[in-house]
Amino acid sequence: MTITPANSAPDRGSSSEPMAKEPVSRAAGLLPTDPVLRRAALLTLVNSLGNGLYFPLGILYFTRIVGLDATSVGLGMTCAGLVGVAAGVPAGRAADRWGARRVAALLWAGTGVATAAYVLVHTYVGFLVAVVCATGLQMASRGVQGALYAEVLPVATRVESRAYLRMVTNVAMGLGGLFGAVALQVDTREAYTTVIVLNAVSFAGPALLIPGLPLAAHALDRPALGDDAPAGDRWRAVRDLPYLTVTVLNAVLVVQYTLAEVGLPLWIVERTDAPRWTAALLMIVNCALVALLQVPVARRFSQVHSAVRAMGWSGLLLAVACAVYALSAGLSPVWAVVALTAGAVVHVLAEVLSAAGGWTLGYALADARVHGVYQGVFGAGMSAGMMAGPALVTITAIGHGSAGWAALGLLFAAAGLAVGPAVRWAGRDDWRGEGG
Repeated sequence: MTITPANSAPDRGSSSEPMAKEPVSRAAGLLPTDPVLRRAALLTLVNSLGNGLYFPLGILYFTRIVGLDATSVGLGMTCAGLVGVAAGVPAGRAADRWGARRVAALLWAGTGVATAAYVLVHTYVGFLVAVVCATGLQMASRGVQGALYAEVLPVATRVESRAYLRMVTNVAMGLGGLFGAVALQVDTREAYTTVIVLNAVSFAGPALLIPGLPLAAHALDRPALGDDAPAGDRWRAVRDLPYLTVTVLNAVLVVQYTLAEVGLPLWIVERTDAPRWTAALLMIVNCALVALLQVPVARRFSQVHSAVRAMGWSGLLLAVACAVYALSAGLSPVWAVVALTAGAVVHVLAEVLSAAGGWTLGYALADARVHGVYQGVFGAGMSAGMMAGPALVTITAIGHGSAGWAALGLLFAAAGLAVGPAVRWAGRDDWRGEGG
């Protein structure tokens, strides 16, 4: 489905960029062929290594080293997440106004400074200030990064490039996590603070390179929508009901990430006879398969009609995964591991499909002149889905066993299948342009 805007400037990538869709990476070594993607991959690699380092020990630093109460830390992180969700759309508007490269660089640099401030935290008030700033800035940057990729990556390979960057993220996070586990085993203040500083540098360092990313041809051709434009045009995304509907449905599917990170470890420990190391096994399976599958899957689902199919299949596969996870309760340890692993494989297929479909629709249904606000809305929806995920998974699957898994599976299936009607609704607006 291709819809050309009638009253807004189309994305002219089709006239100034090659129509042929070439792979973004080489078969040998998986090196990107696009120099812009190579630089973006370097930024992603450095930042993801830092995030992976910090991920295993973040909460433990504040509880074990600083001495804060775990419940209070969790509440503070929730508040910080809410700030991040609320900041997503204004940050996107700033990207439209001053350029996504400049705003992304400022947000990353600010995140690095705020993260470094963790080493100075000694009180709960200090923790709140630091975590709200760091988490809020990082979450606000999610939509801005989407707008950044819209500006610097060619339209024809944008979704595949996002998939490549996600592969880099998974591999780097895994490697960083290994070294983070070493710091966790050392378990000293010096080990924790070293990891925190390295994570801060992983934001602040790459931020210096972001402004040097060159604009793609279609972004150079596209006229900007400045502050003199009507407010209704500048903030169109917040009243675009079809786009908001797709955003909400995508947010429901995003709950699958916290299902893997939070729900499954709890389920394994509390409801099955599988050994506890099964949670680590499932995470390894997830990271490995995402790294292998995300790029080729994205290559096949980078058009609107195929993205709709991907989202529908994702919802159905998530429902199947939920059913398989539920079956693991009551099985012997060996068979419980087998069932959980099988469910994780189905889960990964759903994950790579929904990621590819979400990227495609998030760009294709947006007004190309105000990608910042649109990607801010879409990113805020993803953030909200990940924030709501732990509570939703706990209330359903962990709280009610098989019945809860069934309810969660039905929710995923309904959300995935509803994407088609929502996109058809969006298609009735004649100003949208696929590829913007």
